[in-house]
Amino acid sequence: MRFFNLFADEEQWGCNLRSAFLTAGRPTSRAGCMIVTRRSFNLMALSAVGAQVAQPLSTTTATPRIRYAVIGLGRISTNCFLPALKASASSVVTALVSGSPEKARRIAAQYGVPETSIYSYEQFDRIREDLNVDAVYIGLPNGMHAEYAIRAARAGKHVFCEKPMATSVADCEAMIDACKQAERKLMIGYRCQLEPTTLRLRQLIQSGRLGNIHSIESANGFNTPAGEWRLNRKLAGGGPLVDVGIYSLNICRFLLGEEPSRVSAYSAVIDRDGRFEQVEETLAWTMQFPGGTLATCSTSYGADMEGFYRIYGSKGTITVQPAFSYDGIHLTGDIGDETLDDIDTIPFPDEFIREADYFSQCVLEDRHPGPSGEEGLKDMKWIAEIYRSASANSVPSRPDSGM
Repeated sequence: MRFFNLFADEEQWGCNLRSAFLTAGRPTSRAGCMIVTRRSFNLMALSAVGAQVAQPLSTTTATPRIRYAVIGLGRISTNCFLPALKASASSVVTALVSGSPEKARRIAAQYGVPETSIYSYEQFDRIREDLNVDAVYIGLPNGMHAEYAIRAARAGKHVFCEKPMATSVADCEAMIDACKQAERKLMIGYRCQLEPTTLRLRQLIQSGRLGNIHSIESANGFNTPAGEWRLNRKLAGGGPLVDVGIYSLNICRFLLGEEPSRVSAYSAVIDRDGRFEQVEETLAWTMQFPGGTLATCSTSYGADMEGFYRIYGSKGTITVQPAFSYDGIHLTGDIGDETLDDIDTIPFPDEFIREADYFSQCVLEDRHPGPSGEEGLKDMKWIAEIYRSASANSVPSRPDSGM
């Protein structure tokens, strides 16, 4: 396990890139062009950063582990984060917080958590006295993030919160303040910012290999069924923009290393079947960045959109599709006479293991997490701007569309 310090703009942002050194494809040639596979793309990226490799964090077999209380036992926790903790070498689950005692007991038995370490939401503040909990993972609906992040920090626990960070700018700021006052770490679950393909591409762009970046296209969405908490504005804080559209927003900011200078947006409800009485169904927006790059993004709860982004530079074009999945990230493109074809073959739940290990190392080594509360706050400020623009620009959909 080795960590690369690629980002001078974040305090000691070392990211676990162990998966970048696993099995690579074989280079082939086509029409005089070089096919760049995972291995050669890795070497190309490593050469660009001078192969600055740190020593392993630990050379002993008794690796210290950060002990997590998992708050909320919905799909993201039970299907993703808990299996990741079970496979992690530096993180372990030691407590559960749930509103369902029966479900909590079943999962506790599965992961070796004693029943004395199961908390209800009403009992949560008792976690202050639990010396077997160092940090919490918040996998709750968006509207509950701020409350439990603040309560966890006041209880003396480090906070790893799923994205979006919260449902308002004020809540994000309160979360940051609570963690600062308690001197606890706060990280937001931006998986892509720790994903090896994304990191290599960010370095490639910022090194100038793609030339001037003229345009980015991105989309991410799915057709959500009725009855989902995501359709409840109080719990979700918005529609697809805050849930899956945030991937497109964040990847543009992250890859360019810039904040937008302006945004313009439109939203619409097309399927008038009762699902979208509280949140938007589809939303599209554009962003202009200080360097001149234009980004065009869209998201929806009414149509399946395989998450992707495409970058158009003066020296080449790169597409990542799928881009936001839990595995199988696929990068293709051309830069001059080089053809890139890079598939992430690391299996699920490796991305969640990487997140847990990274945050645990930040706690153990007293490092500021890269995907920090400040990063989550920036996204929430832009989400607010996008919603303001959409509210001003959008016109009612046709009431007789029948769709």
